[in-house]
Amino acid sequence: MKTGNHVDSALAAEYALGTLRGPARQHFERRLQQDRALQEEVSRWQTQLGHMDTSLKPVTPPAEVWQKILRSLPVEQRVRMPFRWHYLGWALAACFAGALLVNIYQQPASLQAIAVLNSSGSQHGSWVVAFDRAKSELTLQAVNTGTLADRQSFELWLIPPGQKPQSLGVVNPASVTRISVDKTRLNVLPLLAISLEPKGGSPTGQPTGPVVFSGKVAQS
Repeated sequence: MKTGNHVDSALAAEYALGTLRGPARQHFERRLQQDRALQEEVSRWQTQLGHMDTSLKPVTPPAEVWQKILRSLPVEQRVRMPFRWHYLGWALAACFAGALLVNIYQQPASLQAIAVLNSSGSQHGSWVVAFDRAKSELTLQAVNTGTLADRQSFELWLIPPGQKPQSLGVVNPASVTRISVDKTRLNVLPLLAISLEPKGGSPTGQPTGPVVFSGKVAQS
């Protein structure tokens, strides 16, 4: 963002998430009324977090889970009142998203989120994609995607408008994957897609398996 900085982008993310509270939120909202770049940064985070929200399917835990939580607390902290799972879901979602933000902002200031790759339906979860301008490097991190069979690999493809997929290599859902890529290849706002391939990647140079995650690169 132009007028903001590393801290402003983090504040915009917290504001979009709803975890920025009290005087800090009030001060931020006053700035937001007059700062167009800050408004755009908030909108960018709202879009990306919104994609994550729609890609993750809610799961109602078994009733005994709450009982286990209660039993783990000191007696004086066990409040006897009806428990509503959507409160827990909101809290867990906030903690989860907050942990993602901490992970992102512990990285260099040159690292900027550029895409969220959502599931096509045959897989769960999504991928957060960032670009490190200083290193000309993509960083990919899987979010709740599960594991792969030993004989399979996820392969990342860059698809410029009107062109064939271009392989960027195999990505690992169990750890952060870093891939060198020229910034000019991202300037055309290509589609990023992940296909399910044989172990080690496609043997043909083009996708041979189903595309299971995809998302368009956003304007940075």
